[in-house]
Amino acid sequence: MTGAYVIDAERAFARAKRTRRRAALARMLRREPSECGRLTVYDERKLRRGSVRPHGIREIPLAEIDGTLEPSKAAQFDRSFRPASGAATRWQRVWMAEQRGAVLPPISVVLTDDGYAVRDGHHRVSVARARGATTIDAEVLAA
Repeated sequence: MTGAYVIDAERAFARAKRTRRRAALARMLRREPSECGRLTVYDERKLRRGSVRPHGIREIPLAEIDGTLEPSKAAQFDRSFRPASGAATRWQRVWMAEQRGAVLPPISVVLTDDGYAVRDGHHRVSVARARGATTIDAEVLAA
């Protein structure tokens, strides 16, 4: 860390983007289908079997977040929430906010069979993983 928030954010983003490219190259060399690296997109209507009931705000493990409810976010992040180039500006702003010690609002997730799908907070999840966090505050909704 240099102490300059903007430079640190740019370097962190470049490092996260580089790990995404390396993971894609490794999948290509292993001849895995490109779908293996894509962020899973869940259909909220299929997850909801009635009305959505809030479970409240609690800490959840980042490793259990395995998908999204927004198809547009699936292109910006891979399965491990590593960012693509198009996410740079917002990602770096979130990084700088965390670096300054700002309290960010909890993300919003929906319970799935395998873990959680993000409704809101994709960049916060990506930054938290890049910073080495193991948990994140989340508003959990259940079907």
